[in-house]
This record gives sequence, structure tokens and C-alpha cells, in this order.
Amino acid sequence: MMRVSESNTTEEHGPGRPASNHAAFAQVARGYYAPIVALFTATLIISNICATKGVEFLGDHSVSLGPLQILPIATDGAFFLFPLAYILGDVLSEVYGFRATRRAVYYGFAALLLTVACFAIAIRLPAAGFYENQEAFRTVLGTTPRLVIAGLAGYFVGQLLNSATLVLIKERTKEKYLWARLIGSTIVGEFADTLIFCSIAAAAIGIDTWQQFVNYVIVGFLWKTIVEILVLPITYRVIAFLKKREPTYAPMQIAPLQA
Repeated sequence: MMRVSESNTTEEHGPGRPASNHAAFAQVARGYYAPIVALFTATLIISNICATKGVEFLGDHSVSLGPLQILPIATDGAFFLFPLAYILGDVLSEVYGFRATRRAVYYGFAALLLTVACFAIAIRLPAAGFYENQEAFRTVLGTTPRLVIAGLAGYFVGQLLNSATLVLIKERTKEKYLWARLIGSTIVGEFADTLIFCSIAAAAIGIDTWQQFVNYVIVGFLWKTIVEILVLPITYRVIAFLKKREPTYAPMQIAPLQA
């Protein structure tokens, strides 16, 4: 009778697993990486939706400096949120390294693709007779292929460059000069992201002159970089908090881009 009981236990709970009266579940890895990646991904999705709206400040004024248009200021509807994605990318790179950040970028890339696919399906579904907002729904969520490509390309290249730059600087400076790698990586990543996105998406959001384009790129780049500098005290505290509470935080024995 004992052998039958052991056999039943093995079949029910699996080899090497203790018998229990409760249901079986896998353990979720503890730490702060998962919630940061979730916020990082959500920020990217929301930003790329908001970016479909063209925004103009001081539209009643016209100031130019040679070929550069100073006023009005042209940007997109995600200007206030998108810097957060790079701040979170900096936190991930500084605390968890390039490989972990690259994995988060892949997650965000996949989530953006899924978002675009779901929007495309929802737009093409037959609208109910009582639903009167089909065209508005299509206008807001039916991002053009150009905007989709712009957002994905800019995000993918910019975030990877941001992370790679930060960890390479950290390899030389170790725990010193955090401000230098945060700002330096942002300059590289944000410039690449802004230039790629604006080059592809400008016409899609209504920017049709060279002056507006240059203004769009410069304003976007300067704004995101300035925000990064202004929130450095907060970024410092978040990074310090995570480093103290992540038990595996320690010097690595491999190259920074492999860590």
C-alpha cells in the first residue's frame, strides 16, 4: 500500500516535489525589475499614441533665425511623457546592465507591435449601428504606417544606444560620475531617437517645411535632454534605492555589453 501511495504522490505533485493539500504555483522572481519594465513599457505605448497629435505653441508668433524657425514651436503630443521612458531606461541600465535593459526594450517593442495590431483590427471591425464615433476612432488610433515605423525605429535604436552608452561610460567611471553617464547617454540616445522619428514622421503629422522640421528635431531633443537634467535628483534617489535593495548588485566579471 505504501508504494501505491508514493506513486500517486509523484504523479500528482511531480518528482522531487513535496506532497501538499494546496494547489501548485510557480514562484515569481522577486525584485524591482518587473515593475520598472511594466512602467517602461506602458510609457512607451502611451507616448507613441500621444505622439500622433501635432502640437504647436505660440502659433500667433513667427520668429526665424536664418533657416531655423524659432517660433512657433512645433512638437508632438507626447513631449511631456516620452522623457520618462529614457529616465526609466537609464535606471534599468545603471542598476541591471545592458542585457537586462535590452530585454526590456524587446518587451516594449513587442508590446508596441501588439498595440498597433490590435488597433488595426479594432478599426476594421464593423461598427455597431448605435456607435457614432467610428471615424474619430479611426483618426485617433489609426496611426499611419509611417508613424508606426517612425516610432518603432526611433525607440529601438535610441533606447539601445542610450543603454550601451551608459554602461560603457560606467565601465570606465565605475560608481563615480553618475551624472555624466546619465546625461551623456541621454544625449546620444535622445538625439538618435528624435532624429529618426522626426525624419520619418514629420510629414505624417503635418510638418511640411524644412524650417519646421529643424525646429521639431531641436525642440524635441533639447526638451528631453533638459528634462533629464532637471530630474537628476530624483533619478539619483531611485538608483540609490534600487542598488541598496537589490542583493545581487555587484561588480561583474564580464564585458559591460554582456552583463
